[in-house]
This record gives sequence, structure tokens and C-alpha cells, in this order.
Amino acid sequence: MQPEDLSTNRRRHLLKAVAASATLLVTGCAVSTGARPRAVVVGGGWGGLGAVRGLLAGGGVDVTLIEPNEAFMSCPLSAHYIAGHQPASDFQRSYARIDQLGARRVRERVTEIDRVKREVVTATQRLPYDFLVLSLGVDYMEEGIQGYAAARAQLPVGFRAFEQLAVRQQVDEFLVKGGNFVISAPKPPYRCPPAPYERAFLIAEQMKQRGTKGKIILIDANPNPMPPPIAQPILNGMKSLYASQIEYLPDTAITGVDMGKRQLATSSGDVPFAHANLVLPMRAPALIRQAGLGERWAAVKLPSFQSQVDDSIYVVGDSQGTPLPKSGHVAFGSGQQVAESILERVAGKLPAPASGAVDLPLGICWANVTHKEAININVSASVVPGQAPKLKFTVDPQHNERSGAGAVSWGNGMWKAMLG
Repeated sequence: MQPEDLSTNRRRHLLKAVAASATLLVTGCAVSTGARPRAVVVGGGWGGLGAVRGLLAGGGVDVTLIEPNEAFMSCPLSAHYIAGHQPASDFQRSYARIDQLGARRVRERVTEIDRVKREVVTATQRLPYDFLVLSLGVDYMEEGIQGYAAARAQLPVGFRAFEQLAVRQQVDEFLVKGGNFVISAPKPPYRCPPAPYERAFLIAEQMKQRGTKGKIILIDANPNPMPPPIAQPILNGMKSLYASQIEYLPDTAITGVDMGKRQLATSSGDVPFAHANLVLPMRAPALIRQAGLGERWAAVKLPSFQSQVDDSIYVVGDSQGTPLPKSGHVAFGSGQQVAESILERVAGKLPAPASGAVDLPLGICWANVTHKEAININVSASVVPGQAPKLKFTVDPQHNERSGAGAVSWGNGMWKAMLG
């Protein structure tokens, strides 16, 4: 299935899904004066790029992308880089195509959202908006592990773009020197739930190939790999391929870290380590709280992804607080959907009330067990407005080469849809 086709059903239902009471345009929108409406997108990751590409394709809107990084680096599939199987360049792309299509790109960080004036504030300017799309990603809850903040530079998490480089340095050193390499998985919700297990698998594969002396200690705050539908194929891969390389400690919480002793305090006792990749509990970045859009996660309405407190603001990707998987594919799909909604509002089309369940962005995910074999995870979701969404998982029962090849094809297709 091509990325462009994934939202076909969603598009058919979208206009019926947003409440009929939604305003046609934001109060004070520049459209009323004859000017083109201004859409500002904050965040050049999967969700932000989905919104930008959709807005640019529709036309009639001035689009500004605010993203501090000069280039894009994919978090999905980057475990192959972290484990040393592929170069970083395989997962990096230029934003040149976004520039060519006519978006204004601002390389700064947003420090404040002024909802009263409808302005996004950076260190050097205030950017007015009629529609604001936030695709902010995640932040780490460092306070959950005593001593982590002081050890941050030595214990990179690597769940945000370009942080993977620091984790790769840790892995390279471990593969040469050996010892105990700790990887942790927090309680959900967090970005890409299969990722900690995938990292452990791909590093363990390198251990076998290089003859590294030591082991990976996978400390899981959950009783089984998460989410539950993937637990059995993940455990099967662990036992069948890496029984000698991975020690799995489920239902174990990390409470503290002592870098001097190279030791972790856990609910199951102290664990010594030579290297560690602690995947911390996550939340939306502080900008969500500054703008009054939510606490741990942004509060949004489904299926529109509009803020519950401000209809001019949409929140997509991993910082929105719904049961949808925090994955790149869902982020891209929700960005596309929001772009369609904005364009419909600009065109003056009021949606009709939904008469039943509405499809939400599809989730497609891959958990590699080896460099060539993966587990395919598909999540379909629907919602009756005002009710909780319903999710359905379809998961490979066993890792296989077909899904491994499918992951590569999927990644290339998605990167082309975003930046090609």
C-alpha cells in the first residue's frame, strides 16, 4: 500500500466527522480581509511534514515550517544505525523539497505560543498564525530516575532526531569492550513501544557476529513487552535467537542511577552496567503546558485533532494525548488529515455531523528482530465523536524476511512522501 493511499477512507469520512458547530475560520482570520490565511507548522518531523505537504498540495494558504534542524533524521528504522548495521545517511533527508514547494522555513526554536494574539514566538521574531499545527514530539521525564539529570550526557535516550548519534557511540564502545549493556523500556505511553526491544535485538545480533563478550540486560517496567499484542512474537524472537545475549528482567522499575559506581537501583535490586541506554518515561514538550493545551499530553478532540481549548490549534504526532500509537505513520497520517481539515475551513465548507464511527489514521510499524527479519504491526482505529477510540492490532506471529523487506520499502515510500 502506498503512503498516498493510506488516508483514502479517512478522507471520505473526514468532512462528516468534525462537529457541525466548528467555526468556519478562526476569529480574526486574515481571509476576511482578502489576504491568504497563514498556517504555521511547528516541528519538521513526521507529523509536521504530513501537514506541510498536505497544505502545500491544496494551495491557497501561506505555509511556514518552524524547525531548528537543518535536515531531517528519521527515528523509525534508525535502530539499524544505532546498532551499527547502516550509516546515519540512510535515515537523513534534506528539507530542500519543502523549500522548492513554497513553504517558508524558519530555523529557530519556539519559546512561546501567544494564543491571545495568535502568534508563535521565537528568539528573534513573532510569527502570526490563523491556523497552528503543533508536531512537537516528546520530552523525557528525567525526574523519574534519581541521579539521571546529572548523568544525562553519559546516558543518551536517543528517541528524538539526531540523538541516535550519541547512542551509537555507546553501542560501538560496548561491541568492542563488552560487559553489561542495559536497555530499559518504560511504562506506556511512550514513543514507538517496540523500539527498546528492537534495539536490544539488533545490538545482540552484532554481538553474535563480532563475538562480543558480555550481555544485554533488558529491564522492562512492564510484565511483558508492550503493547500486549506484540508480546509473544517479541518473546519468541528473544528466546529463539538471543538467549545467550539478552537477559530479560520484566516488571522491574529503575529508580536511580549512580554513574560513579556504574550501577542502577531497581525494584529487583542493584544492576551493574558498563553502558546503558535508558529509555525514560515521556511527555509532551513544555510548550504544550506553557500554552495551556494540556499537562502530560496535549488534550485534543477526535477525529479532528483540534485542541480541546482552542479550535485554531491542531496537535498531531506524539505530543497529542489519545490512545493512538505514538508512531511515525500515525503522525504523518494525522498531519495529512489536519491539512485537509484546514483547507476545507479555508474553502468555507462546513462539515456535517458524523453519523457513526469515523476511521482514524492507520498505524503501520515494524519491529526488526534481525537486520533482515521483522515483525509487522498494523493498528487500525476508529472513533465515534465523543467516545473513546477503538483500536485493532494485526501482528505477525513470527519475525520473517518478508516483513523485513517490507519495512525497508515502507520507509523509503514514507520518506519520499514527506521529502521527495
